[in-house]
Amino acid sequence: MILATTYEVPGKEFEIVGLVNGNTVQSKNAFKDLGAGLKSIIGGEVGSYMKMISEARETATQRMVEMAEGMGADAIVGIRYGSSSIMEGASELFAYGTAVKFK
Repeated sequence: MILATTYEVPGKEFEIVGLVNGNTVQSKNAFKDLGAGLKSIIGGEVGSYMKMISEARETATQRMVEMAEGMGADAIVGIRYGSSSIMEGASELFAYGTAVKFK
């Protein structure tokens, strides 16, 4: 499966299969939250949250790919990511793009 943030795949012609997406909702761990609170006082990157968001992005991407594979797609173009707050202490990370099949 080719994944691209662009709307073209060099050297390939394709037809659009449809919109695909994947998402996940992650909640904060109380211990990570405590450590992050302390880190915010002194500044710097919060490693535990960086790891959590990276894993969430991988999960959302994999779910999007699975949806595209189920539609018989060869690639996903125009991939975008976003996030939103669901409730206090929980955030959603989502991925979406256009599934395409090569001619």
